[in-house]
This record gives sequence, C-alpha cells and structure tokens, in this order.
Amino acid sequence: MRKMFKIVAATAAATMLLGASACAEDGMIKFGTNPEFPPFEYISANGVLGEYDGIDMAIAAKIGELTGMDVEMESLEFDSLLIALQNGQIDATIAGMTITDERKEAVNFSTPYYTATQVMIVPEDSDIEKAEDMADKKICVIQGYTGETCVNEMGYKYEAFKKGTEAIMELVNGKCDVVVIDSATAQNYVNDNEGLKIVEDPDAFASEEYAIAVNKDNTELLDTINEAIDTMLEDGTISEIAAQYAEADTEEETEVASETETETETVSE
Repeated sequence: MRKMFKIVAATAAATMLLGASACAEDGMIKFGTNPEFPPFEYISANGVLGEYDGIDMAIAAKIGELTGMDVEMESLEFDSLLIALQNGQIDATIAGMTITDERKEAVNFSTPYYTATQVMIVPEDSDIEKAEDMADKKICVIQGYTGETCVNEMGYKYEAFKKGTEAIMELVNGKCDVVVIDSATAQNYVNDNEGLKIVEDPDAFASEEYAIAVNKDNTELLDTINEAIDTMLEDGTISEIAAQYAEADTEEETEVASETETETETVSE
C-alpha cells in the first residue's frame, strides 16, 4: 500500500509559525469532513480527533498543534461540505477533496498536500483491463467524488452511492462489475475484501491534488493553514503520517494472515 502514497513536494520554503492568528472564532478551526473515505477519514474507537481518524484527521490535528488553535471536526455529507463552508457552518473542509476549476470558483484551496489518481476496483476474475472496457459493464461510483466526474465524462452509465462501503458491497455481492474511486482508498477496500483487485489506466485517469478548502473571505485562515502545510511538507511530517497509516493497514493484513494460518494448522492437527 505504501507505493500508493505520492506526497506533493513543497513548492516554497516553509516559514516558522509564530502563533495562532485570530482567523477563526475563539481561536478554533472548525473543519468539515466526510468520514467515509479511508485511509483519509473514517470513524475509529481511538481516533486522533475524538472518534475521527485517518491521514486527513492527523493533518488537521497537526495544524492545530502548529498554530496553537483548537480543532473541531464536524461530519457532513460530501456534497454538503462546500455549502456548509460558504454559509459559515464550518471554517474549512478537509476530506480528500480534489482541487477543480469549478470548486475554485466557490472557495479558496490551500497548498496541495497529496496527489492521487482514479483506479478501478474489480473482481479478481474480471476482464476489465482498461477504462474503455467498462463501456458495457455495471459501474458504481461515490456521489460527488472525482470518480463520478470521470465516468460521467466518459459517457458511461453508472449508479452513485453516498458511501464507498455501499458501492464496494455492491461489487462484493456481484451486483456491479466495477467501482471507480481514488487510488489509496481503493487499496484500503481491496485489503479489507477478498477477491478484489485494482486496475489502473493512466491514459484514462489523470492525477489529482487534494487540498483544504477555505471560504474566499477568510484569507487570514487560508494563510495560517498554508504555513502549517508548508511546514509539514518541508519537514516530512505529511510523508510520515501517510506512511504511518500505510503501515497500520499492512500490520492488520499480517495479523489476519497469521490468524488464518493458525486456524488452518489447528484444523490440520
């Protein structure tokens, strides 16, 4: 899984943060997220921000540490995040959100912190080898995600789900042929579900950059977040966070494999 993480290089030297800016009410940054996108955001019994865990949650927690500001997280539907941001319900969004020209018309984006690509999750015996092979297949995507945009632009029919787990269950249960989703999240689902594999098609799916979205009127908060991200890119913190979650998944796979092997040995005895 580690190879799936491609961390964006810092484009400018990071500056030391000298303290929190009064850019969010009462010294707090209220982030919006959609915890249905592992390994970036998901619910966990031992999260880094209350019940919230994942790469993005660890980054948000570190932003709070670097700026001296409290961090609060609110769970919302992915399609509601930018609406909540614009109406002042939240100060920023961190949810594996891709920078697009359309979104830039509504909000400002921070320095990118992660680069991903879209991939296809299919059964191991699938005959899908390229994106064009999806033409006569039943395709599932997640509503509002880049995968939906890509499939729509290809002109293919698809079914959209609000949660990635719902789309994956359709695939596992044989009710669809392929799920199009971001690379790291795809790897997470493949790790957790036997009989699935990832198919890449670089010619069909371009790379995309994740960033934090901030209201266009709140340039002070944007500057503060950018300073924190630049610092984390420069000193390798984001690379370390990504590797940490990749290793966690690898260790979990090893534990499951060991348990299976032990059960087999017991049966043999």
